[in-house]
Amino acid sequence: MAGRSLTSATGQLLALLGLTMAIAAGPRAAAGVPAAIADGPTVIDRLLACRTLAEPAARLACFDQASVAASAALAHKDVVVINRQTMRRTRVSLFGLALPRLAIFGDDDSEEIKQIESTVSAARARPDGFIFDLKDGSQWTQTDGAPFALPPEPGDKVVVKKGALGSFMLKLAGQPGVKVIRSR
Repeated sequence: MAGRSLTSATGQLLALLGLTMAIAAGPRAAAGVPAAIADGPTVIDRLLACRTLAEPAARLACFDQASVAASAALAHKDVVVINRQTMRRTRVSLFGLALPRLAIFGDDDSEEIKQIESTVSAARARPDGFIFDLKDGSQWTQTDGAPFALPPEPGDKVVVKKGALGSFMLKLAGQPGVKVIRSR
């Protein structure tokens, strides 16, 4: 009986060691992606891989180890988790800035921001138009020199829409739109 117990414990230890190596290798290694090409599994990949283990003790050990790694990654800000609402607010705050397409905002183009609505906090006249500071912190510079029937005032409502070929149109308090670029 003692020999059987030792053999069983050794088998469990070897299974746990194999499991640990499988977790470290991650699902990409299992999919046949060479380690030199793959950028390595994320802590989330390793956590999710634990669900595939059939043996309860191995699955629990896997979840325990992976959750400790995930917790440490979150604490060190190696991994940041954001919800859809925060992602949308970030997209809105970056509207109009020339940035590369970043995967951190997801790959869902259906959530592309096509316009923003805000309020003028300040407006400064220039020889060829105005500079608009909006309450959301963005700043837009008029590029077409088109005149306004009524000059912009703090508190005026504005809508900035994406136009053709990367251009933007700002409509001020129901007046015709003017071309603008985001300057801040």
